[in-house]
Amino acid sequence: MSVETLHRPTHRDALVALEGAFERGDLVVVFGRCSVEYDGRASSSLGPGDRLVLLKPDGSALVHTDEKRTPVNWQPPGSEHRASVRDGRLRVQSRRSTPEEVLDVRFERVDQLSAFSVAERADLSLVGSEEDLRERVLAEPSLVEAGFEPLDTERETTAGPVDVFGCDAEGHPVVVELKRRRVGPSAVRQLQGYVDAVSREDDAVGVRGVLVAPSVTDRAAALLDERGFGFVALEPDEGEDDEASEDGDGR
Repeated sequence: MSVETLHRPTHRDALVALEGAFERGDLVVVFGRCSVEYDGRASSSLGPGDRLVLLKPDGSALVHTDEKRTPVNWQPPGSEHRASVRDGRLRVQSRRSTPEEVLDVRFERVDQLSAFSVAERADLSLVGSEEDLRERVLAEPSLVEAGFEPLDTERETTAGPVDVFGCDAEGHPVVVELKRRRVGPSAVRQLQGYVDAVSREDDAVGVRGVLVAPSVTDRAAALLDERGFGFVALEPDEGEDDEASEDGDGR
């Protein structure tokens, strides 16, 4: 497990660290002086105080004080974390669209920020899980879409190797990018790079892109729609991983 920790960072340095952590899917812990606003099914406000904020890669967010075991405010899984610097404060939002609600934490001062790549240990028990996705797609191409025909795997392009390359029922080239866990906008930009590379190198028109992953963030979903890419929600075949998760590395 890798850890990135900043002590008394500037708001700008904290922002850079948060954006990177959100892209990687890290577990983030921030302690500092902040105020908290919630707006959604109800509304609430917390004035300035020293608090611990926990931001999980599944979208959940928890705000703790130095009292009691339950958070004073929180957001459920499925929310999307965003960070910005405005009016001299570091602003961290956790927002979801259904129902529409937002948790808005504004830091006057950040004492410590830590980002933990907690999925790394889980990856050790999930060796080949992306390969499992590829095998599932190759064995059952209709998981991508009806009529999809795989033609190549790890196809080399100037943007990097394409996980699965094939064609759809109408003969259009299709680039399939596989991800073993929930992903954000960076995965969509990666897919765009492959689609552009195949279009240039094959002088092809109408190259399509499909992202295959367990889930995507709201921003990633919006970007997929904006660029006309497809998305297929598909989990790696767990198989023996069920036993590995019992050792405490389950996700």
